[in-house]
Formats: sequence, structure tokens, C-alpha cells
Amino acid sequence: MDCIGQTDASARSGGAGDALRIGKWMRQLVSVRGLLAAAFLTATTLSSLPGGAASVPEPQGYRMSAFRAPVPATLAGGEVVSVDRVEALVEAGEVILIDVLPRPPKPKGLKEGTIWRPRPRRNIPGSVWLPNTGFGGLSEEIERYFQSNLERLSGGDKARKLLFYCLADCWMSWNAAKRAISYGYKKVLWFPEGTDAWTAAGLPTELSEPAAGWASE
Repeated sequence: MDCIGQTDASARSGGAGDALRIGKWMRQLVSVRGLLAAAFLTATTLSSLPGGAASVPEPQGYRMSAFRAPVPATLAGGEVVSVDRVEALVEAGEVILIDVLPRPPKPKGLKEGTIWRPRPRRNIPGSVWLPNTGFGGLSEEIERYFQSNLERLSGGDKARKLLFYCLADCWMSWNAAKRAISYGYKKVLWFPEGTDAWTAAGLPTELSEPAAGWASE
């Protein structure tokens, strides 16, 4: 017999005093359950926010280090979007998808004849992969690559919707989106959960290669 069964039996034999104590205990139990439910809902709500952390502030400039870390829930001058919104935009063909996940350079000092294969990247179908364009500081070469591709993809129309992403809790996409805003693009969208949320939702991906003109540094 569990504790509730034992208490009910005691109430039947112990009179009004026991009944009052049981009533008080039950009210406390309901209160505790309410607090636990509220805590769960709060945690669920916070975890559903972009990046899973509502308290991370936007820096004044770009994020310069520790790129895999909780990200802000906002992007000044841009729009933060969820996986459902991204899916709808993709289906409607209303957005240019830009993946900025870095691609490591070929290691130096490899023995002659060594075959090096970089890790394959699977991203949202229809995306253009612009690797290494989400760092806080860009070399002149990488920034030209970024700017020229944005101009090419948008056709020079700065009112086109550009959506930036990489992985969850990745500042690279935030940096890239912020940089696009600084170039004067008016409809910049940021998908902070990236391909992690996309694949978790059971949505398809495709193998991708960096856009033409990219060279690892």
C-alpha cells in the first residue's frame, strides 16, 4: 500500500483531526505540483527561444571568439526566425538561404600522396554555402568573397530576403547576419538553431560545396 493509501486509511479511523491534517497535506501536494508545473513550463519556454538563452545580450560589435556558445534571442535590424518559419519561406521560395558554417583548411605538412577529405557538409536544400564568413574579423579576401556573393545572390537588390544560419548556438550566423545588415540589406533573417533544428524536425538536407571563389586560408 502506498503512502496515500495509508493516509486514507488513517483518516477513516482517526477522526476529524486526522482528516484536517490530510486536507492540509493534500493542499501542500497540489501547491508543490503547481510549482513544479510552472517550473517545467518556464524551462520549456526558455529552451524554445532562439539559442535557448533569453539573457544573452547582443554585443556592440561582432563576436570575436568562443563561437559555439549560447547566442542572443535578438538581432538588431534583422528578424529572428524559427524552423517552422524557415520551412514556410523555403516552400514559398521567398528567401535566399546562406550557410556560413566554417570549413577547416587543408592541414599543412601532410605527407606527399596523402588524400585529405574535408568533412562533408549537409545543409538546407537550395542553400549557398559561404564558409568562414561568420568570423568576427574577416580578411580582405574573405570579406570580398562574402560581399560579392551577397550581391550576386540578391541581384543587387538589397530588399531581397537573406537568411543566415549554421548550427545551433553558433555565433557565426549571428555575425554574418549583422554584417549583411551593415552592408545595407533591409530584410535580413537569422535562423539561430540552424541545421541542428532543421534535421531534428525531420526535414531533408543535401550535400553542399562552398560557393565558387572560396579558398581556405
